[in-house]
Amino acid sequence: MAVLRSTEPLRRELAATLPERPFTITFWDGTELPATNGGGPALHVRSPAALAHALRRPGQLGLGRAYVSGAIEVDDIDEAMAAILNYQPPPIDRATQLRLAVAAARAMGPMLPPPVPDAELRPRGRRHSIARDKRSVTHHYDVSNDFFALFLDASMTYSCAFWSRAEEETLEAAQFAKLELVCTKLRLREGQRVLDVGCGWGSFALHAAREHGVRVTGITLSEPQAALARERAAEAGLADRIDIRVADYRELRDAPFDAIASIGMVEHVGNAQIDAYAEQLFRLLKPDGRLLNHGIARLRHGDPEAGPFSERYVFPDAAPLHLSRIVYALERAGFVNEHVEGFADDYARTLREWTRRLEANWDRAVALAGPERMRVWRVYLRAARRGFESSFTSVYQVLAHRRS
Repeated sequence: MAVLRSTEPLRRELAATLPERPFTITFWDGTELPATNGGGPALHVRSPAALAHALRRPGQLGLGRAYVSGAIEVDDIDEAMAAILNYQPPPIDRATQLRLAVAAARAMGPMLPPPVPDAELRPRGRRHSIARDKRSVTHHYDVSNDFFALFLDASMTYSCAFWSRAEEETLEAAQFAKLELVCTKLRLREGQRVLDVGCGWGSFALHAAREHGVRVTGITLSEPQAALARERAAEAGLADRIDIRVADYRELRDAPFDAIASIGMVEHVGNAQIDAYAEQLFRLLKPDGRLLNHGIARLRHGDPEAGPFSERYVFPDAAPLHLSRIVYALERAGFVNEHVEGFADDYARTLREWTRRLEANWDRAVALAGPERMRVWRVYLRAARRGFESSFTSVYQVLAHRRS
């Protein structure tokens, strides 16, 4: 005889544990636990697998796995994220955790642990070693070049656009303004040799070579990025001025360069490597050469570098540091820091535009990246934007030069 399972004990325990709830929870059997404020978003628990994920890894990672796998759905992702991120649940002691686990087990019945979603990358190897950094970067960037083209501008610039300096209100104009500002700060002159650390699909290399007549060496850890960057350089007639390599910054030996641009790269370095990163850039630069370091920084002290969801699904091993730590590393390496400029509002607007563009191409994006990755990206782009809007993160350009 089949055993009839009920979510009633689980709903009862959740109601007692969370006496105030700005969201409704619906369950696979048609029952629900309503919001206590009379409104708010609905979180749909589609399958007992969602409970199994949460029990297997309580907290952010378990809920993230349930969401990425499709075992939890929401009607309105923006409304749901606003409610959840602003929600402060009461502390849950060990006895309450045990009661919830028992109630969840009764509701879902015997079942094997659900598989971890394919979109998750689990840590392997020494953190911030060259091999592990390459694996982490590949996980994020090698979805496909066509996927990123769905929401980036024509220059394929995957970093903050500078709307406040653009003459036109378009993403293309704002990204041109950012690339030109970097060149201006570096005081690029025709014939100079420039290093582009973390060159992506070649947006800065192409701009600097085309607009300022410099020769650029660009490095990335992504083979597909490098292949497309080389194609774009050839199509633009700039192959003789642009050299794109698949290499780690620690592997470069062909110094010196007149100028170095590092745009959106320092976030991947980590506290353990930031001093070595600054020292290597110092070695690669000519005396009196200029460095422009552009990257996201955390603003609050005491918070972890990244949550477990981001660590496994978005940017494995990404570690935005505090601005003070980056400036200190550059000073210790021998740089003279000249200028610091922040662009948090610009990045929030950039992320809104990327979100709009990606979701306008939703079906194509799912075909390229798969449903799991797209659930990750829906959360990632919005969470990143909220970070800039709430002063959790900012993005800074630090201009420095090597003493002669």
